[in-house]
Amino acid sequence: MRKAYQFRLNPSHHQRTVLLKTLDACRWVYNETLAIRKNTWEQEKKSLSLYESNKLLTGWKVEKPELNDVHSQVLQNVQARVDLAFQAFYRRVKAGQTPGYPRFRGRGRYDSITFKQSGFSICEDKLVLSKIGAVKIVLHRPMEGQIKTLTVRRDRVGNWYACFACEVPEHPLSMCESVVGVDVGLESFITLSNGEKVANPRFFRKDELALAKAQRRLSKAEKGAKRRKAVAHIHQRIANRRKDFSHQLSRQLVNTYGVIVFEKLNEQGMMQNHRLAKSIGDAAWRQLIQYSLYKAEDAGRVVRLVDPKGTSQRCSCCGMVVDKALSVRVHDCPACGLTIDRDENAALNILALGLESLGTIRRSHAALAAVE
Repeated sequence: MRKAYQFRLNPSHHQRTVLLKTLDACRWVYNETLAIRKNTWEQEKKSLSLYESNKLLTGWKVEKPELNDVHSQVLQNVQARVDLAFQAFYRRVKAGQTPGYPRFRGRGRYDSITFKQSGFSICEDKLVLSKIGAVKIVLHRPMEGQIKTLTVRRDRVGNWYACFACEVPEHPLSMCESVVGVDVGLESFITLSNGEKVANPRFFRKDELALAKAQRRLSKAEKGAKRRKAVAHIHQRIANRRKDFSHQLSRQLVNTYGVIVFEKLNEQGMMQNHRLAKSIGDAAWRQLIQYSLYKAEDAGRVVRLVDPKGTSQRCSCCGMVVDKALSVRVHDCPACGLTIDRDENAALNILALGLESLGTIRRSHAALAAVE
């Protein structure tokens, strides 16, 4: 499997200038490739292949000499990105969707370059990049496996990172028969089928006041002022805290349980509720699920996604549908007498659906409790 390692770069002032020029040259190649493919289709009804696009680079280097200051594989990767954008566009059209046509990249909208297996090397605490130089890198942890690609990217606040994609062997954990269903929510971030709850950290809400203050200052500043970075820094801080929380929680789940069952979420539909949209966006449940999926693959664990429809209303013991409003936080079944937390009841139903999808016989509430 492939694993990504990200390290902070500390380029000099001159190297930052060279990197920015490289990004601008790549952005030009991206837009030019997109324009030619678009015009070729409109005028000749012909799709230009990636191979045909690559052959155009030789002529462009003569017309635009600054392209010679960019590694050849980096420029080829730019055109590969355009090709992938068209593939995704055609795939969605064939699926009956209405996707947007691939877009041109404006200034500041192209923020990464990719080297494919060559054009870079690591020498002690330096990352040597072809046509750029030896850039200081903070190697805070060792890498393993074979490096396949290197992506150098810039974030919104101007920090630079090196992202290595490596082919690594899997690291399966010891066999574990524990199973768990996970119900996501806003009062509690997640509720497990064994009754455990994880509090909602609400990172955005905690920094909302500081963000509003920075945005008020920004509204009075001139365009391009440094105050714009203050807003970006707060957004980045929120995102980093949320990412760290999801990494730690997903690692805990994967290490503890052999089978983890999540809801298959429709976050776009959920965000249509304007009263809860900000809180749903702040929770970012999908991030937890994505991190759990790749960690489980590496550890030899199983993660299943199931349709959550009806899991909050159906009794996890007898299966009777007990209608209740969102404000009702306790499931009280009139048929079997089960009284249980609403979210725990949903987590048990989610677990049962996951076990069914694995070919396991659906278990009663008592049996599930015995497993836990």
